[in-house]
Amino acid sequence: MKFFQEGLLLNTVLQVVSLSFNPIKLALLIGWVYLCLYFVQRVQFSLLVPKNYKSIANIATLFVGPILLFVLIIIYLIRNSLSGEGSILRRLKEQIKNAATNLRAAGFLGFRDESTLTLLNSSGAELKDIYGHGKDKRNDSHILDLTKQIIADALEQEASDILIDPKDESSYTIRLRVDGVLKTVEQMDTGTCKAVINSIKAVSSMDISEKRRPQDGAFMAKTADSTISFRVATAGVLNGEKLSARILNQNAGRFTLYNIGMTAKQQGIVKNFINKPSGMILMCGPTGSGKTTTLYAMLNEIDRFTRNIITVEDPVEYVLENVSQIEINPKADITFAKSLRSILRQDPDVICVGEIRDEETAGIALRAAQTGHLVLATIHSNSNASALVRLMDLGVSPLLLSSGLNLILTQRLLRRLCKNCKMPAQLTQSQIHDFQKRKINYANMFQARGCEDCDGTGYRGRTAIYDMLDLDDRLKASITNDPTLLTHLRKEGDKKGKSNLQKQGLKTATSGITSLEELKRVLG
Repeated sequence: MKFFQEGLLLNTVLQVVSLSFNPIKLALLIGWVYLCLYFVQRVQFSLLVPKNYKSIANIATLFVGPILLFVLIIIYLIRNSLSGEGSILRRLKEQIKNAATNLRAAGFLGFRDESTLTLLNSSGAELKDIYGHGKDKRNDSHILDLTKQIIADALEQEASDILIDPKDESSYTIRLRVDGVLKTVEQMDTGTCKAVINSIKAVSSMDISEKRRPQDGAFMAKTADSTISFRVATAGVLNGEKLSARILNQNAGRFTLYNIGMTAKQQGIVKNFINKPSGMILMCGPTGSGKTTTLYAMLNEIDRFTRNIITVEDPVEYVLENVSQIEINPKADITFAKSLRSILRQDPDVICVGEIRDEETAGIALRAAQTGHLVLATIHSNSNASALVRLMDLGVSPLLLSSGLNLILTQRLLRRLCKNCKMPAQLTQSQIHDFQKRKINYANMFQARGCEDCDGTGYRGRTAIYDMLDLDDRLKASITNDPTLLTHLRKEGDKKGKSNLQKQGLKTATSGITSLEELKRVLG
């Protein structure tokens, strides 16, 4: 991002190159020196330059860095012009038009609009009031601005996690998880990055002096439009301290069964079970597969004015209107099982369980599904069959399982191809032969290319694919009476579930929504 902003700065300066006034020439010289020094710094901490060649690269960059930047900008403008995205002049005007905004956001020339992002602890105190009282106030201000910039970048790129890890004794890497994939966005020296970690720990109400034992905390980032919640975890690792910050999803209130990726047939199945007065709908999938998002989409389909909805979550990711939400806090002895017991005395119509982790929680949830409550829950498993196996392994009786469970959904998330740069898929002859043999229409298949809008990844956003298992009377009878079912599920269940997900994923790829490469990355 900083590289692109420097490009905007240079584009703005180029408009006044033709002027002959000495002050302008002096300003250009100063700008040139600044860019040289900036590029030297980028090379020093770049992951692409080997340590043995850093000195040579620094010397070369000191002279040709800005020239290289200018060449890259020209190539970028020409490429966009040839691809039909407008003339070079139009693209250049667009960049210059946004230059002032980008300069201000990046903090160039010493000014920054700090009101656009405010970091607050759980009590509402600002980070600058908590952390910015050291002896070196100027350095404190620089660290706080840097911390804000890292968080602002993560929000702008719609990242789900921020990871700060020690690379070696002298440097740290900052990575963002965007659309489920990690990417390195910055590398910093150890001293600066430790100060950034301390600032995040301070606003998260954590002990900044403790660097070995694991700690958990939370903070909020307030922007002009919304307030975003973060969950933070730290741990002592080799060469320093690691920090992970989860950005809780703030769009859950707008999710529907349609826009999360369900087909019309799947939506009909889910709505049919949601409208029933009782029974359990169980969501399955590994960590980060979007289970909670699908639960929120289901809750958004329910009339919250006529049905009393209570959720138990860890953590509460989004505040839903007209829904009672309970957050788990083991330190305060607030667990899933104890919360569920209290919920049953509060006249609920719909109960949402963030995660089934033990036999007690599973038993209470399934009994609630038997006694006139609609229960929505998640469990960590790879397929519908393995979810049944896991519940039985937790100690849930087959009779309770068959009488309370109505529907199981397994899901995965696939990255969507960027609409601006996706290109027709270049299939091999063997792939074409396979598709023709299976009578699959591959005319609308695309692959990733990469552009500015998708940050060069070729993907932007994600969609879900589902495998649904309706527990009809025949299957429920088998669960109750067939002693060999558990063994059969262990052997064949995961294979069948993976095959169903692959079929759904292939339909998504043949529709031009995702690519075969992404399908292989997620499902193997």
